[in-house]
Formats: sequence, structure tokens, C-alpha cells
Amino acid sequence: MNASTRKMVLSGMFLALGLVLPFLTGQLPGLGSALLPMHIPVILCGFICGRKYGAGVGFIVPILRSFLFSMPPMFPVAIAMAFELAVYGFTTGLLYEKLPKSKFSTVVALVVAMMAGRIVWGIVSLILFGIMGNAFSMGMFIGGAFLNAIPGIVVQLILIPVILYAYERSGGVKNA
Repeated sequence: MNASTRKMVLSGMFLALGLVLPFLTGQLPGLGSALLPMHIPVILCGFICGRKYGAGVGFIVPILRSFLFSMPPMFPVAIAMAFELAVYGFTTGLLYEKLPKSKFSTVVALVVAMMAGRIVWGIVSLILFGIMGNAFSMGMFIGGAFLNAIPGIVVQLILIPVILYAYERSGGVKNA
């Protein structure tokens, strides 16, 4: 299987995971927005398949999930998330490609991507809330981007480097 086909297949798997993982937290209100299960496969896609695939999967997952399952609500949540997750996938792929390969570089790429994605989410939310005629305050940004997401951020900082390390050790990165 050539590299392009492999990346396409893996991207499809990450997209499917992004659609399915939120069902694990869906029965408990607030748990999904705290653990961020949709983010993990998108970030992994960026690392493993590259920035283009990561950005594409990141943009598609929340919109497709909203269309199929009505969660998250399309406007403004899924649309803002689409931009946020696209930035996660793109940034992790770009930095993973450009930085020297090390555990530290993986964490740096992850942290930078999370910061950039949250900033983009805030900007898009500000615009979308403005279109709706509602205010989007700094408190809403801090709460939505950071305070409510602390458990998910911790899970991502632990789980993603471990999964990526295992994938690298298996030889998967050479073949991706």
C-alpha cells in the first residue's frame, strides 16, 4: 500500500473514531466537554497522517457528527469546533514534520496546537455569537477553552504521546 493510500485509510479510521468516541461520554452531561473525546483522534491524525489530513479530518468530524447525531449543535458549536479541530490537526502535523523527533518535541507540538486551536475557537465563537446577536465574553472564552477542558487537556497530554510513541515503536511512522 503506498503512503497516500495508507494516510487516506488511517484518516478514515480517525474520522470514524472522532464520530464514535463521544458516545462513551455522551450519557453524562458535561463529561464530553471536559474529556474532549473528539479531539484525540484528530490530533493523532495530524501527527500520524500529516497536516493536510489532520486539518481535513478536524474540520469534517464535528460538522459530520452534528449532521448525523445532532451533537454537537451545528450553530455555533460544531462550526466553531470545526475550525478549532482543523487547527489542531494542521498544527500537530506541521510541527511534528518540522521539529526534531523527540518526546519533548511531541509535547511541544501538542501544547502549541492546543493553544492555537483554542485561540481560533475563541475568535470563531466571537464572530458566530456576534452573528446571533449574543455576546461572547472573555469569561466564556476562558471557561470554554481552558477551565472546563482541564481534564481533557490532561488526558491528551498523557495519552497522545503514549499512543504516538507506541505507534513510532511499531514502525508505523515510517510506513505512514
